[in-house]
Amino acid sequence: MLDNTILTISVPATSANIGVGYDTLGLAFNLRAKIAFRESPALIIDGCPEQFRNENNLVWTSYVRACEKLGEEPTPKHITINSPIPLSGGLGSSSTCVVAGIAAAMTESHGGWDPERALDFACNFEGHPDNVAPAIYGGLTSSFVDGGHTVCTRRLVARGLSFVAIAPPYTVNTEDARKVVPQEVSLETAVYQMGRTVAVTHALETGNGGLLMAACNDKLHEPYRKELIPDYEELKQVSKLARACAFVISGSGATMIAICDSPVTARAVAENAKQVRGDLWIQILEPALLGTVLTLDDGQQHHSTFDEI
Repeated sequence: MLDNTILTISVPATSANIGVGYDTLGLAFNLRAKIAFRESPALIIDGCPEQFRNENNLVWTSYVRACEKLGEEPTPKHITINSPIPLSGGLGSSSTCVVAGIAAAMTESHGGWDPERALDFACNFEGHPDNVAPAIYGGLTSSFVDGGHTVCTRRLVARGLSFVAIAPPYTVNTEDARKVVPQEVSLETAVYQMGRTVAVTHALETGNGGLLMAACNDKLHEPYRKELIPDYEELKQVSKLARACAFVISGSGATMIAICDSPVTARAVAENAKQVRGDLWIQILEPALLGTVLTLDDGQQHHSTFDEI
C-alpha cells in the first residue's frame, strides 16, 4: 500500500446458523461495515468505541496475524472503522473486523486479494466458517472444513424474504453460548437436524415460507442458548403472532432474527417487537449478494463474484 493510498474494505453483516445449520449455514445482509486503511507513522484507530482504539483491536490483530501467515511485515496503519453493526453480538461484528484485517494484509502481499485463501485464514482465526464465509462471499453459504481447508458453497436467497434483526441492549458471551451446547447428541437428533438443514436451505432459495415454518425449528443449540437471552421467548411469541415464518437466534446471540415472507409481515414483526421493550435495536434487513469489497481511492475495486465458488 502506497503511503498516500486509502484502502476501504466493505464487509457485510452476517447471521450464522439460521436456526438448524449450527456452525455451517450463514447469510450476508445489506448492512455493511466500512473500514479504511492508510499508512501511518504509528497505529491510530478511530471511528469505534474508545476501548477498541488500541493494539488489541480485532482489525489490527487480524491484519498482523495475516501478515505473519503471508510472510509480510506488518506496518503501522491509520484505521478508520465505520460500522452500523450492533456490538451486542450475532450479526458478525467481529467477523467484519477479522475479514477486513485479512483483506488489508493480502492487498499488500504479492498474491493480492484471494477470497478462498482469505476464508481459510478467517476460519483458522475464528474457529468455524459460518460467519466469515458469507462475510467474504455474500449470499447464503454452507461451509465445512476438510483437512484444514474450508469448503464453501453459496446460494441466492429468494426475493421477497425479509429478515427482522432484533438486538437487545445486552450481550451474550460467545464462550458461554458454546459451553451450554451439548457435546453429544442422539442419532434421532442428528437425523432431525440434517433433514431440516437441507429443507431450510431450499426454503430460503425458493422463498417457500410454509417449508421454512415447518423446518426451521432447531434442537441442537437454541433450546440451550435461549436461556441466555431473557427476552427470547416473548420476542418469539410476538413475532409468530405477526406471522413470521421462523424466529432464530442469530449466531450465538444476543441478536435474534424473525424471517418473514413479505415486507408487510416484517413491518408487523418490528412493531410488535417494539412493544416488548423500548430499547431494542430493530432493523429490517435484506440478503446481500456482494461479500467483501475492496476499493482503492483511485477507484480500483475488487470483490468476490458468484462464479468463484
